[in-house]
Amino acid sequence: MITDWDKRFIEQAKLIASWSKDPSTKCGCVIVDKYHRVIGQGYNGFPSGFPDDFDLWNNRETKLDLVIHAEENAILFSKRDLVGCTIYTVPMPPCSRCASKIAQAGIKRVVAPRASKEQWDRWGDGFLLANKIYKELNIELELI
Repeated sequence: MITDWDKRFIEQAKLIASWSKDPSTKCGCVIVDKYHRVIGQGYNGFPSGFPDDFDLWNNRETKLDLVIHAEENAILFSKRDLVGCTIYTVPMPPCSRCASKIAQAGIKRVVAPRASKEQWDRWGDGFLLANKIYKELNIELELI
């Protein structure tokens, strides 16, 4: 069930996504505990200190090899146990790569917008694999 808290944290994830330098896809993420306290946030970007070179951002193959996903950044920068937390992502559900890390961190709930047709066309296989991870490990997925 989607709550007002969920809507607020999705809006916060949208703001954080705007900080990404990626010219094609800006992703944001917020992790909160059971008391609605933010304990992690992230956006997709190159590793800390790595130059935000325009040519690298526009070379798709190189960009995909370098970029740390928003979910990965939020997990890496959370300085506490994430067991039982909720993760909010925009503009789409997490990919399978991030779903694996979400599961490994012990996060038990994922809230994200439904993938658009364009997103499904590009990343649908990854979304399906992520859903398999959630189902097998009893992680709740709520799509807004």
